[in-house]
Amino acid sequence: MQEWANQLCENRQFGSKMTDSKYFTTTKKGEIFELKAELNSDKKEKKKEAVKKVIASMTVGKDVSALFPDVVNCMQTDNLELKKLVYLYLMNYAKSQPDMAIMAVNTFVKDCEDPNPLIRALAVRTMGCIRVDKITEYLCEPLRKCLKDEDPYVRKTAAVCVAKLHDINAQLVEDQGFLDTLKDLISDSNPMVVANAVAALSEIAESHPNSNLLDLNPQSINKLLTALNECTEWGQIFILDCLANYTPRDDRESQSICERVTPRLSHANSAVVLSAVKVLMKFMEMLPKDLDYYGTLLKKLAPPLVTLLSAEPELQYVALRNINLIVQKRPEILKHEMKVFFVKYNDPIYVKLEKLDIMIRLASQANIAQVLAELKEYATEVDVDFVRKAVRAIGRCAIKVEQSAERCVSTLLDLIQTKVNYVVQEAIVVIKDIFRKYPNKYESVIATLCENLDSLDEPEARAAMIWIVGEYAERIDNADELLESFLEGFHDESTQVQLQLLTAIVKLFLKKPTETQELVQQVLSLATQDSDNPDLRDRGYIYWRLLSTDPVAAKEVVLAEKPLISEETDLIEPTLLEELICHIGTLASVYHKPPSAFVEGSRGVQHKRIPIRSGSGESSESQDTGGAPGATEAPAAVIPSQGDLLGDLLNLDLTPPTSTAGAPPGPPMPMGGMDLLGGGLDSLMGDESEPLGGDIGGSPSMGSGFGAPAAVMPSSLNAPVGGGLGDLFDLGGGVGMPMGTFVPPKTLWLPAMKGKGLEIMGTFARRAGVIQMEMTLTNKAMSVMTDFAIQFNRNSFGLAPAGPLQVPTPLSPNQTIDVSLPLNNGGPVMKMEPLNNLQVAVKNNIDVFYFSCQYPISMLFVEDGKMDRQVFLATWKDIPNENEAQFQINDCHLNSDAASNKLQGSNVFTIAKRTVEGQDMLYQSMKLTNGICVLTELRVQTGSPTYTVSLKCRAAEVSQCVFQCYEAALKN
Repeated sequence: MQEWANQLCENRQFGSKMTDSKYFTTTKKGEIFELKAELNSDKKEKKKEAVKKVIASMTVGKDVSALFPDVVNCMQTDNLELKKLVYLYLMNYAKSQPDMAIMAVNTFVKDCEDPNPLIRALAVRTMGCIRVDKITEYLCEPLRKCLKDEDPYVRKTAAVCVAKLHDINAQLVEDQGFLDTLKDLISDSNPMVVANAVAALSEIAESHPNSNLLDLNPQSINKLLTALNECTEWGQIFILDCLANYTPRDDRESQSICERVTPRLSHANSAVVLSAVKVLMKFMEMLPKDLDYYGTLLKKLAPPLVTLLSAEPELQYVALRNINLIVQKRPEILKHEMKVFFVKYNDPIYVKLEKLDIMIRLASQANIAQVLAELKEYATEVDVDFVRKAVRAIGRCAIKVEQSAERCVSTLLDLIQTKVNYVVQEAIVVIKDIFRKYPNKYESVIATLCENLDSLDEPEARAAMIWIVGEYAERIDNADELLESFLEGFHDESTQVQLQLLTAIVKLFLKKPTETQELVQQVLSLATQDSDNPDLRDRGYIYWRLLSTDPVAAKEVVLAEKPLISEETDLIEPTLLEELICHIGTLASVYHKPPSAFVEGSRGVQHKRIPIRSGSGESSESQDTGGAPGATEAPAAVIPSQGDLLGDLLNLDLTPPTSTAGAPPGPPMPMGGMDLLGGGLDSLMGDESEPLGGDIGGSPSMGSGFGAPAAVMPSSLNAPVGGGLGDLFDLGGGVGMPMGTFVPPKTLWLPAMKGKGLEIMGTFARRAGVIQMEMTLTNKAMSVMTDFAIQFNRNSFGLAPAGPLQVPTPLSPNQTIDVSLPLNNGGPVMKMEPLNNLQVAVKNNIDVFYFSCQYPISMLFVEDGKMDRQVFLATWKDIPNENEAQFQINDCHLNSDAASNKLQGSNVFTIAKRTVEGQDMLYQSMKLTNGICVLTELRVQTGSPTYTVSLKCRAAEVSQCVFQCYEAALKN
């Protein structure tokens, strides 16, 4: 349809002075017969009029396919307008009349040699749109000529035709060598030809992600950057998008590309601006932050983004969605531009809400007064949705900027005094979060909140108010009356309110047991016996059993200290954010979802990554995990780049969760006419003064909820292997029983000077398939240490605590205690430097302490890492030679069997052994927890203390760490 529209528009310049509407108004009977006669007329003018009538009928949906041979006969003409109309007809009906379409082949061939470049281009454009397999091969020769045509207009049209032909028959395009010709066009002298060649190759590469068609190198990048200055705006977008997929070799090349792309930021077309921003955002990762140019680039990025906000609302919205991503990645770019995000009275609601979101992200201590004044103004608007969001934004400001919390609470109280129903309800919801963030600070406002109890009619607001009453029941004299008023219509409430009411009354009972016995029995009865909701029933039964069997445990569970809520709860997960930054200016950046979430089929689902800045000279080739064609359909593992580690570590949430897996449940009890309070009340009453905490409440919040990407073994490992190494595995292995696992001695991780008296020494071990972090804690301070918790920063292999840090007793002065923390690899993943670096935060009642330690990578070797012999061979041959690393281990005096046994204790498995000229060669495999497989050849020369280790792995970064494990295991 797009082609029709384009060509119909072009035809207007050739049309007669009279309007063409007459062709659409005919009502004659026997029309097809008459048109057939006119199409075969000798008069050129009459023939042209007939073709116009045919196109008009086709446009309004009439079937004129019966006229196919007659229309095709009209192709033999010098009249450009008539030729365009016939080609238009041909594109539409060729698929339904493939046998007849072959008649047009000769004319295509002839037109591709016409002296007029417009006709040559028209012919090649139409060829690309005729999706008929039968005639595709006949069009190869004309296309080949047009790709090398002397006229750039013909060449640029032919470049796009290759992409269309590839979509119809990919194998034919590859066999005919069109892809190589297309690559040559990137070096064309005409910038529009270059842009179209890039667009065509990008299109083909998207549908074939493993093809590596755009093999970019510094020379080709230079040509693209030269063409960038001279081609049309859409050509510039194609080139910029292509540049965004390139990984510079070093920061110098990255800076050079940024300097040449920066002028595009001042382009009038917003799509060009966003594509340029995408390139700069990606390449900035490669620049050192202390570089002067880095600061200059940050300043240059702000004005174009601000300018985008002066466009029409639809463009503003797209710009704002992209700015939202940019602000999450680099808030410093727009930190001084807060005012441009202030809402205008005539902004559409979708623009207002997006601006509000960005205002909160940019809020800081420097501008918070300005932001709050603006938000307070918004809260008096007439648009209900916008007012709700504005009130919530005030709460988010309080949570984000601690210095502003008091002013935010005051503003919220002023809004509550307006008595506007939906404003009051939103304010109560956000004040609940402020109480969570700043405990024991703003509870004086509870009385004001309770005054508005009767006006609450929304489930979220009612649930928030109930939570406040339950949580601070000891400070509210009539808490039982307030909760009882909610209980009257219990079955009419939403599930959210019912669950909150149940918990709040149980809390109230635990705080004031003598006054609320009837109330708690009433709510438990309603929840367990009169409710159909399984969640509510289950929670009711749990509370009932807890209160009946162990009221002290009930206190520790229900009244446990709540974790502080985080500053930004709606931030996009870092690895997803990096992928979305790579898609700035596309639909993915508007949806805030990766293309794979909404694009069907194979197109557009490649996962893009921001390049890693590395001083070690890692080239883009070394990051390529692919082997031979078709050899790997999934990479062994992807380790994300290292981000702002200190920032991540400081934002760790180290406080206890609301509930934990505490003591094992007691034996089941009959729920019949049981006396709820029998036997349990005395211990509860006698324990009222006891601090609520202990083991259960003190357990830390573990796991960040982001799973490491599962690594997959290549599909080609079962391929047949022949020759060469085939007979190697027919020889005996000679492997005996393994020795014990090597555990490195403990080292000092946190000196007492840094830990305010807390000294931590530690090591790592793997026992029964579980990674253990073994620590010795020593209290060298003068005060008791309690409430220990631990958390890890994101790391290369997703290591995270598998449970809380169990320190059985308070740590008294001069006391030393050994603790063992089981780990899993379910945490978030980010590449560290060095790869096995682990950043840890330990909290106790004194402070939070940070330290780094390095774990031996052998802790990650799994027990099922032994490969089949044929798989080993196939994998060794499949991994590229450039991924092979060789190391030497000196001063090692073990024979090959002893070495094999010792290594097997660390889950390094010997597949086979052979002896050649007095040298034992052990072929070994191991597998890491994330699925990465490492293959090694260990050479042991009899009588020589020097071993040679050759390692092969798809993720070459792990080789150095694996070698260190070999050396440590064999020498200790």
